[in-house]
This record gives sequence, structure tokens and C-alpha cells, in this order.
Amino acid sequence: MSYTVSQVASLASVSVRTLHHYDETGLLTPSKRSEAGYRLYNDSDLERLQQVLFFRELGFALDVIAGLMKEPGFDRESALLMQRELLSERASQLHAMIQAIDTALDAQQKGLTMSKEDMFEVFGEFDPAEHEAEVKERWGDSDAYAESTRRTKRYTKQDWLRIKEEGALVVEGLAARMDAGAGTDDTEVQRLVEEHRLQIDRNFYPCSKEMHANLGRMYVADPRFAKTYDDVRPGLAQFLCDAIQINAE
Repeated sequence: MSYTVSQVASLASVSVRTLHHYDETGLLTPSKRSEAGYRLYNDSDLERLQQVLFFRELGFALDVIAGLMKEPGFDRESALLMQRELLSERASQLHAMIQAIDTALDAQQKGLTMSKEDMFEVFGEFDPAEHEAEVKERWGDSDAYAESTRRTKRYTKQDWLRIKEEGALVVEGLAARMDAGAGTDDTEVQRLVEEHRLQIDRNFYPCSKEMHANLGRMYVADPRFAKTYDDVRPGLAQFLCDAIQINAE
């Protein structure tokens, strides 16, 4: 059965312009055209579009999606399993965050003060307060520490949830590129690494590429940082460190 571009746009809830762009870039080229030259899609085209939209929902860039789907070993079932795993992880995280926000809203509306445990439960086992003395001892005299303290003292729990979600998207993206066999100089990897640096710059303190490179080395040297990344994917801490050095250079 053949479908026109407007029918596909309606089925997939995307714009006709989007489908035209996918065709022009080679991401999704319709299997045939009508005698009048109009695009016609078949069921296989719809399956490919579904794959593209799943990847887009996970935050993959279009050039990365095209690269993944052009790889000789690309398999629809394996891709679906990977996408399901990534979405399940995100769903669990979002569910925990929704529960945490509901708790915070309830406390706010009732005029209650949340305990430290309740406030930071959503962030897992890592409690920033436990490392406050060490951080102050190591970096207390630096401009970065002063600026980070100035910014973070105004943050609400919603701010911390946003920061955590931003960071998780970058880490998930890097892990996915590792799974796809990408190198540390891969275009998408480098985009994610730069976003990693900019998140620090936006949320905590000015982070130059040189400072970011130093942080990358610390992620490997300090077992606590390394575990944070390696728990997501074994070897991710070293992968991130190496990618940061390339970005810095």
C-alpha cells in the first residue's frame, strides 16, 4: 500500500516540511513517486520513519541517526531493544522526579519544611553535602568556588532536578555513541562534550576548555567520579576524559 506525504504526516504527527527535509537529506527517501512526481511511501518507509522518530525522541541529532541507520550491521530489532532500554531508564527517572516534585509541592502548600533526605532522594546515593568540607578545602579559595556558591545558594529543588536531567541527557547520549562504536573525535560525541562543559558554565561557574580538561582528568583519577560514569557504561569515564581532551585541543 502506498501513502502520500500528507497521509504520512498525519499518521506520524509530523509536518510535511519535516518529511521533505528527511527526503532531501537522505534520512527517509520514499520508495517511489507518482506519475506526477509526488512522494509515495510504503510500509517499509513507515517503519524507517518510526525508527527515526524514536531516535529523535531520545535526543539524537539527525546526522547521528543517519549514521547509525546506514551502518552495515544496523538491525531494526536490535535498535528497538536499545531504544526501549533508553526510554525505560528515562521513564524510571522521570517517574522518580515527578514523585519528588509532588512531595515538594505538598510540603510547600502545607507550609512544611522538607528534610534533607526528602529533598535529595531523587538524586540517588550521591549527597553533595557529604563532600562540602572536602570541596571547600580543595577549592575554597578559588573564584570558581565563590561563583558556584553564589549561584547554587539560590537554587530550588526544581533547579537541581533540571540540572540533573540536563546532565543525564548528555551522559545517555555519550553512552549511546559508545554503544554505536563511535570514537572520541566523533562529531556528535564532541557536540555532547561541549554541552557538558557549557552545563557547568551555565549552572556553576565559568568553565574554560582548559578547566574542563582538568575536570576530565579528575573524572578518571578520582574513583568516586569514575564510578558515577562507569555505572552508566563501563569505560565511560575514560571515554569522556579522552573526548574532553580533544575538545580542549
